[in-house]
Amino acid sequence: MNRSRAETAAPLVPERPSLTKLHEAAAGCRACPLWKDATQTVFGEGPAKATVVLVGEQPGDREDREGRPFVGPAGRVLDDALRDAGIDRKQVYVTNAVKHFKWTPRGKRRIHQKPNAEETAACRPWLDAELAVVKPDVLVALGATAAQALLGRGFRVTRERGVPVDSDLAPNVIATVHPSSILRARDEGERREAYGAFVADLEVVAGLL
Repeated sequence: MNRSRAETAAPLVPERPSLTKLHEAAAGCRACPLWKDATQTVFGEGPAKATVVLVGEQPGDREDREGRPFVGPAGRVLDDALRDAGIDRKQVYVTNAVKHFKWTPRGKRRIHQKPNAEETAACRPWLDAELAVVKPDVLVALGATAAQALLGRGFRVTRERGVPVDSDLAPNVIATVHPSSILRARDEGERREAYGAFVADLEVVAGLL
């Protein structure tokens, strides 16, 4: 069943949005139940005239506590890969398809849970508004959840990563893995291989700029 406009964040989006106005409005978002267990809304971050927008799945434990996207271990991998691909991190806007951390307790730890389709749909107006304000030259989906939120549930990152796809969302749209997947590699050799492939995808992005 499709969610109505009233069941998404759409009514909260300012009529003439700026990144500052969106950040302030999203702080009180209750469009889906995820806010109840999250510390705070984690909105996007970066320049309003960024040439690249990177969209991940959702904030993690560290992001939830600090209120900023991509500041945890996956964020450090992303920063390294952007540098190695020749992309200026200061020209990149980073955000997530879902703005609240979804987790389940395991002892004293908070373990990431994948957001479902309704939660992603509820949060979509924030992402659409961010893209409308920033108007990036290149939009990059990081991981399956972000890619399917942006490009449809039939999109498969494993098949189509690193290849520009046609979309009305931006002049250039591309998908790759989420940097957290590199951290889950079984050994150092697999990690190096996964990181190299990730950098190669971002080099495609650099070539589109």
